[in-house]
Amino acid sequence: MARWVNATFMRGGTSKGVFFDERDLPAVGIERDTVFTSALGSPDPFGRQLDGMGGGISSLSKVVSVAASHRPDADVEYTFGQVAVGEAVVDYSGNCGNLSSAVVPFALLAGIHTVEADGPARVVLHNTNTDKLIAVQLCVTGGLAETDGDFVLPGVAGTGSPIELEYLHPGGAKTGAVLPTGHAVDRLDLDGREVEVSLVDVATPMVFVAAGDIGVTGRESPESLDADAGVMASLDRIRRAAAVAMGMCRAPEEAPLAVPKVAMVAAPATTTLLDGRQVAAEDCDVVVRVVSMESIHRAIPGTAALCTAAAANIAGTLVEHLSAGAGHELRIATPSGVVVSSAAVRTHGALPEVVSASLFRTARPLMRGQVAVR
Repeated sequence: MARWVNATFMRGGTSKGVFFDERDLPAVGIERDTVFTSALGSPDPFGRQLDGMGGGISSLSKVVSVAASHRPDADVEYTFGQVAVGEAVVDYSGNCGNLSSAVVPFALLAGIHTVEADGPARVVLHNTNTDKLIAVQLCVTGGLAETDGDFVLPGVAGTGSPIELEYLHPGGAKTGAVLPTGHAVDRLDLDGREVEVSLVDVATPMVFVAAGDIGVTGRESPESLDADAGVMASLDRIRRAAAVAMGMCRAPEEAPLAVPKVAMVAAPATTTLLDGRQVAAEDCDVVVRVVSMESIHRAIPGTAALCTAAAANIAGTLVEHLSAGAGHELRIATPSGVVVSSAAVRTHGALPEVVSASLFRTARPLMRGQVAVR
């Protein structure tokens, strides 16, 4: 028989996920993971998660558990879980920048955290996946996060109240270093030939590769790239080889599911969006297509946008080269529109130090109540 667990269905940025109060969950382990996979509808060999709350793609198959923080430098802590669609697996190896924007709205709604005065509020989050702090700026009315506003987020219909996420000292989120290999550019073996990549770990570990080096422009639609078995296989081999080079595993087959994320990058160019509109070359600094859980993301993961902005400010990386030194603020052309992210980078000795990285999202609760789990 099904049992019922308190939950809230939230949109955060360009993702949706099921949020849980830590107090309503079993202890960390197999039983908790079973709650998460069952709630989302995994495993589903048909790839649709029809028997759960998931949506069949990585940006719609996510869970977050939230609690009050016991740290003196944080107000709320949260753990993000990426639920595989075809397997009963929850990957905790990385954070989700999009759903990070929904953590404070959920915490206020669930009574995990309170803000007494109406108006602008600052809440500091501790992400347990990366052991990093995020300062969240948002507007509060009646103790709850405002949802109405005029901020437009590419990939999300309508407008909302802006939520600023400032990741504090986000370098080395998983590997302990901004440049895990110590180099701005590395060479990985791909089917007997070397491919240049930049391995950067800011908010999330990423491997950047020039789109032209794998035979595409970087302006293709997610659907066409997903359908190109050769390109997707090449990207997966690059991602797994990068995981080894970054010290995240010993062998390619041991690479985590969610990270590192691999991004194809290209110089500014006119691109066609999912809704048919076009972005002119002069309105962006770099074109990016990101692979998330073995599929092309329909926009860009929030942490990936932060890492891309940081990479654009690190001398010698592929992103810095292709974006022609765009500067502190980076305009990233994604399949859903232009996402703006910024990073403050300084040189610490011979290596870069990322002081902070930030971007704006919107978020709102979609449903609250209980979810049925097996």
